[in-house]
Amino acid sequence: MTDMRSRLADIVGAANVRDGADAAEDYARDEGLTSVATRPAFVVAPGDAGETAEILKAAAETGTPVTARGSGTGLSGAAVPRADAILVSFERMNRVLEIDTENHVAVVQPGVTLRELEEKTAEHGLVYPVYPGELSGSLGGNVATNAGGMRAVRYGVTRHHVLGVEAVLATGEVIRCGGKYVKASTGYDLTQLIVGSEGTLALVTEATLKLQPRLAHQATVLAPFGDLTAVVRAVPKVVASGIGPLILEYIDAMTMGAITYTHDLQLGIPDQVRDTSQAYLVVMLENRDAERLDDDVAATGELLTALGAVDAYVLPGPSARRLIEAREQAFYTAKGAGADDVIDTVLPRAALPEFMARVQGIAQASETFVVGCGHAGDGNVHLAVFQKDADKRAKALRELFAASMELGGAISGEHGIGHAKKAYFLDLEDPAKIALMKRIKQAFDPTGVLNPGVLFD
Repeated sequence: MTDMRSRLADIVGAANVRDGADAAEDYARDEGLTSVATRPAFVVAPGDAGETAEILKAAAETGTPVTARGSGTGLSGAAVPRADAILVSFERMNRVLEIDTENHVAVVQPGVTLRELEEKTAEHGLVYPVYPGELSGSLGGNVATNAGGMRAVRYGVTRHHVLGVEAVLATGEVIRCGGKYVKASTGYDLTQLIVGSEGTLALVTEATLKLQPRLAHQATVLAPFGDLTAVVRAVPKVVASGIGPLILEYIDAMTMGAITYTHDLQLGIPDQVRDTSQAYLVVMLENRDAERLDDDVAATGELLTALGAVDAYVLPGPSARRLIEAREQAFYTAKGAGADDVIDTVLPRAALPEFMARVQGIAQASETFVVGCGHAGDGNVHLAVFQKDADKRAKALRELFAASMELGGAISGEHGIGHAKKAYFLDLEDPAKIALMKRIKQAFDPTGVLNPGVLFD
């Protein structure tokens, strides 16, 4: 270990290597409720791709595990290192290298946060539209987990905006995939293999991101419904209407009550309506023209009431912003309430009513309290699971994931598998696909040093 520390110091400088035991506790964990904090052997902060490559060469030669870390805001344990690992922290590689206004792209290092990119793009009238709900999250972490968020219904998820990457392989080779162009048909798409791979295939040291024009006008409609089934049945019809929502979220009554209480939100909904509503749709619209936006808001209100909403309320700007912020922080509200796990399964929009019915049955049969909200526009359901008995909770989670997959869905829509969902992933996924993924892993990482224990045993 002394030799490894000396070698790492030669690569990045002694000031940029810390023994795991002396490093801040944040390096030992992420935000996942079931993550087990583990201090690594070393925390190393490279300054560029060349230093990252030398770190990986040293790791491969000695069989030392390597885990990459951005801001540590993940929810599945993918950034939690092993005790014998090198934790590569990208805190020094935190620059926006370029905002290319002609090609509508940003070139960023992995340690750049969403908040920093938001500020830079705003100066040019552009926006990186992927908002996973935590602006302190790093772009490298977003790329690693294929982060999504509330705006995915309109703009898609991270992989739809990653045009190219610079990445370091476990062998120490530095590759560039993709670029400032929006399409290619030239061999395998290595960029998209790396996106969402949770640090198991390569370490991304630079990303080229597609930007969008920043539209000037937004409005938010809040629609309470008498039951959850009516809400989820309305979702495909809202999407099919042509209104093109920026955000289309469902929030059940328990979650709405919790986030409005926690954030002291007054939304102007009459007590009688609030007391009889079981769920809500939140529809945010945007447009470059204020009058067109007003027309869209009126059409949305009419559509929602026709689909069974008790009423439709256009929220004032400050209230709308605070509601969206509170919804983005729903995980922390659930955590504060004592949730034992939070999942983010995803399925076709049209299957939401059947899935939610199954959720109620699974919760009742397992004596588990399950509440939540979700990116209803893209079928991504976030459920807070309250069950202290570990065996009962594991059984309920397996049944929830299995129900989603039976209805055409997947275990995770945006949080990733990491350590937290690995057992369910390996149990429920097609064995032929698992075997293929393992062969891909072997090709990228022949010595098996990149994030061992994530995705696969």
